[in-house]
Amino acid sequence: MAVPARTCGASRPGPARTALPWPRRGPRPGVRSPASGSPRLLLLFLPPLLLLPLLAAPGASAYSFPQQHTMQHWARRLEQEIDGVMRIFGGVQQLQEIYKDNRNLFEVQENEPQKLVEKVAGDIESLLDRKVQALKRLADAAENFQKAHRWQDNIKEEDIVYYDAKADAELDDPESEEMERGPKASTLRLDFIEDSNFKNKVNYSYTAVQIPTDIYKGSTIILNELNWTEALENVFTENRRQDPTLLWQVFGSATGVTRYYPATPWRAPKKIDLYDVRRRPWYIQGASSPKDMVIIVDVSGSVSGLTLKLMKTSVCEMLDTLSDDDYVNVASFNEKAQPVSCFTHLVQANVRNKKVFKEAVQGMVAKGTTGYKAGFEYAFDQLQNSNITRANCNKMIMMFTDGGEDRVQDVFEKYNWPNRTVRVFTFSVGQHNYDVTPLQWMACANKGYYFEIPSIGAIRINTQEYLDVLGRPMVLAGKAAKQVQWTNVYEDALGLGLVVTGTLPVFNLTQDGPGEKKNQLILGVMGIDVALNDIKRLTPNYTLGANGYVFAIDLNGYVLLHPNLKPQTTNFREPVTLDFLDAELEDENKEEIRRSMIDGNKGHKQIRTLLKSLDERYIDEVMRNYTWVPIRSTNYSLGLVLPPYSTFYLQANLSDQILQVKYFEFLLPSSFESEGHVFIAPREYCKDLNASDNNTEFLRNFIELMEKVTPDSKQCNNFLLHNLILDTGITQQLVERVWRDQDLNTYSLLAVFAATDGGITRVFPNKAAEDWTENPEPFNASFYRRSLDNRGYVFKPPPQDALLRPLELENDTVGILVSTAVELSLGGRTLRPAVVGVKLDLEAWAEKFKVLASNRTHQDQPQKQCGPNSHCEMDCEVNNEDLLCVLIDDGGFLVLSNQNHQWDQVGRFFSEVDANLMLALYNNSFYTRKESYDYQAACAPQPPGNLGAAPRGIFVPTIADFLNLAWWTSAAAWSLFQQLLYGLIYHSWFQADPAEAEGNPEARESSCVMKQTQYYFGSVNASYNAIIDCGNCSRLFHAQRLTNTNLLFVVAEKPLCSQCEAGRLLQKETHSDGPEQCELVQRPRYRRGPHICFDYNATEDTSDCGRGASFPPSLGVLVSLQLLLLLGLPPRPQPQVHAHASHRP
Repeated sequence: MAVPARTCGASRPGPARTALPWPRRGPRPGVRSPASGSPRLLLLFLPPLLLLPLLAAPGASAYSFPQQHTMQHWARRLEQEIDGVMRIFGGVQQLQEIYKDNRNLFEVQENEPQKLVEKVAGDIESLLDRKVQALKRLADAAENFQKAHRWQDNIKEEDIVYYDAKADAELDDPESEEMERGPKASTLRLDFIEDSNFKNKVNYSYTAVQIPTDIYKGSTIILNELNWTEALENVFTENRRQDPTLLWQVFGSATGVTRYYPATPWRAPKKIDLYDVRRRPWYIQGASSPKDMVIIVDVSGSVSGLTLKLMKTSVCEMLDTLSDDDYVNVASFNEKAQPVSCFTHLVQANVRNKKVFKEAVQGMVAKGTTGYKAGFEYAFDQLQNSNITRANCNKMIMMFTDGGEDRVQDVFEKYNWPNRTVRVFTFSVGQHNYDVTPLQWMACANKGYYFEIPSIGAIRINTQEYLDVLGRPMVLAGKAAKQVQWTNVYEDALGLGLVVTGTLPVFNLTQDGPGEKKNQLILGVMGIDVALNDIKRLTPNYTLGANGYVFAIDLNGYVLLHPNLKPQTTNFREPVTLDFLDAELEDENKEEIRRSMIDGNKGHKQIRTLLKSLDERYIDEVMRNYTWVPIRSTNYSLGLVLPPYSTFYLQANLSDQILQVKYFEFLLPSSFESEGHVFIAPREYCKDLNASDNNTEFLRNFIELMEKVTPDSKQCNNFLLHNLILDTGITQQLVERVWRDQDLNTYSLLAVFAATDGGITRVFPNKAAEDWTENPEPFNASFYRRSLDNRGYVFKPPPQDALLRPLELENDTVGILVSTAVELSLGGRTLRPAVVGVKLDLEAWAEKFKVLASNRTHQDQPQKQCGPNSHCEMDCEVNNEDLLCVLIDDGGFLVLSNQNHQWDQVGRFFSEVDANLMLALYNNSFYTRKESYDYQAACAPQPPGNLGAAPRGIFVPTIADFLNLAWWTSAAAWSLFQQLLYGLIYHSWFQADPAEAEGNPEARESSCVMKQTQYYFGSVNASYNAIIDCGNCSRLFHAQRLTNTNLLFVVAEKPLCSQCEAGRLLQKETHSDGPEQCELVQRPRYRRGPHICFDYNATEDTSDCGRGASFPPSLGVLVSLQLLLLLGLPPRPQPQVHAHASHRP
């Protein structure tokens, strides 16, 4: 194909101009320049202006790489074209004039950060104080009811009438025990009504009772517990009468019984229900003060097989009784002691650290001889280390062993006596014939308790009852220990969503007789839930603007409120612990703010910080004002974040009802054809407005309601409604003054639009709304929020996933959004109430881009030819087979290209398009990157490994075991029987039901950590030439930022070979284990524990320190076991097996 004639040399910069009209489709040149095949010299140290001419291929090609000033000229043409189109169609100046013309219809109000944050903190304090008063009434009543209750030894199930929350589920289960025996007369059958506040069906006339599956409902202890707690029903009801906003009121008993109000059926899983209130975060926090715990595990040679598996599971269950206020370490010992993980000292018992421990415990191997001394010395040394952050309250050692003779009295004399500041709890694990007296002595001599874990079924109950011992000093402290504590955020087990709970311990006030010592048992914990949504309602919603927000943190630095607190999946067994520094991008200023808030100080600070965009594709450097105050009577602190441009906001004042009606008519679909389509933000304008995810339906609901009520109605939010109607009229005037008379096709535009703080998004023309995919709530639209934070024109290409099909360019519907904020200055007060923009036709602007980066001044001008004896510069149009020209946005995503085959890659991260060139841009500081972790992601569950040492594995005897009579008569047979027995009950402990996992969304996804990487513009602002050093495959490139945009203009030689494939930069979110925990614990984040600690009382009676609870085997049981195994019949557990679960220290 002949090469069109062109003049030699670079085009001279032309005069500044406004945007020129361009046909929607221009001819595609399809012209190929001669190939350049001569070897190039790599002259890295020559100045760019000398280097570029030398790199032209002599003779074989008439074209050379364009000079720097040529490319700067192209960049100016691009800047002028973009600015011209936005000036004509964006309507920034016209909208500013419209606001000024309607100045009488609104007032400018000021956000005063200090007053705002103090008011919100006071409102939250008042809300929580009402719950505190209800808590105190409940706790006092519970103590009095129990004190007045007379114990009944002969009480029967038929004597107690209550609503069993799990009864309906058990009756629906054909395999359940209740189905076989029929419903008891004592179990109430209730009717329920749907209640939106609880997101559940409830009955306000009764309480409900939930009893853990592994506790026998008919035991004397449980029946007496049910008897006296029944009186709480009236107190619950009276509390609700005084405060109708109360949500769940719960009493969690130390026996495991949960009584809650109002009654609702239990949300039981398809399989076994393992819920036990004593393992809930709120109960653990309310039942004891913070703990420093060292767990030591005997891994001597005698501990093997089943016993070792029981120990591993026991340690994992023990870890689950710890909260973020606690500190822990785990070590194994034989002749020597060593930590099981990389943690060499006590670490915070948060979710991620406990995960490390649980994984490390599975690697323990039994060998060597037992050395209690090594284990205890290691534990005491850990607890005496004062150079680390720790709880500094209850100190304890938990030892798991199969037995031994050594009492290590010398160790206790050295480290713990006479003050006995460290409690020792000992656990005899498995079936064995060792003398347990030394283990009992250790516990009794050190204010602890001795437990036995003969089988899997005894693990849960015996790894949590130590809390009753820790509760003794609290009970003995009396009123001083009656401190209401507020929990971390966690998922409510009854479906209320994210909540915090106020807790108050309930003490046993009874005495055995006159002159007897005071009872030191904790009866349980009283709790009242507060939904996070109820707290959010106390914060200003829309006066702070799209980028302003309120947040709150606790003493651990975890967020209670934050716009980024959005866990994708929640596990009700674990709290939701998102640190403030993980909710935002961490920097030194935020560390300082966080510390000040944890310390309960007031403060204000303006900082420059990095901000992740809403769609998590971009990073912006922004200015923010942080203001914070403590929330009195709580452990929380409240913060307010405002951008400088949100200091002021508009408040509509539409007192003229005729004008209200006029503007309202522009919301009617009948006006869309002439005035453009209107999307309204789905806000709570009125109480009776029905919400809908479909904006068309929501608009219809809104119009129907407005026909019945006025914007000044008391059931409506007048601020929201007036601002919405005002912005409807304001944007309609923009259509009238600017858009309606312009031909969008002439400038290759698919749409023009305006979005406002008032909640209006107007898209013109109406047909363009069919392809509008942005969020109808401007405050939740990435383009809107980024435009407010960035000056100039913000380009947003359509997002693409590299794994999806290429973008289909059909019917000209693929567009690139270009937006900019409208800034008003009214009486010296500056604000940004709206964003306007255009939607570019991708294909037409790609053609326009080629012409603007060429030597033609417009598309109708013929292409210039370059003679055979002349040296001419390549351009982006004629030489598009040798020269790559692209526009990339500030996140590194492709916006436009002169390569037709790359049009379907617009919106992709540029490294996926040209890895070599993107790496060069990064290495030359055009881009920098920020890596962070998303701790709230949801991932598909990984299939469980088939590991023999896994905690959920079942011990399966070999054929030799079955044939060995000695094996049958040993204690191992009894242990196996109990394990199989409980294994059948706790089926979900050992394996997942494939059908259940398949049908249950919660089973399909679990929380995980994702690593995120965003790129943003680096320090280079000037025009820049460079060479990608790659030997014979080296490439020249030029890069330059386009003024007043978020674009980078790049011109580069196309690669001639693939010998220099560079590493690809990754932007896509990837699964991660998170930062290395072993390194993080060496520099723990600042935190403070609760200000109260009850770990000692001189009057504590430590004589009750544990005794054996094993079940001696009998000949009849062994014979039955053998028959059951041979016949394959599943043994059904007897209720009496669980009776020991009710026994408490």
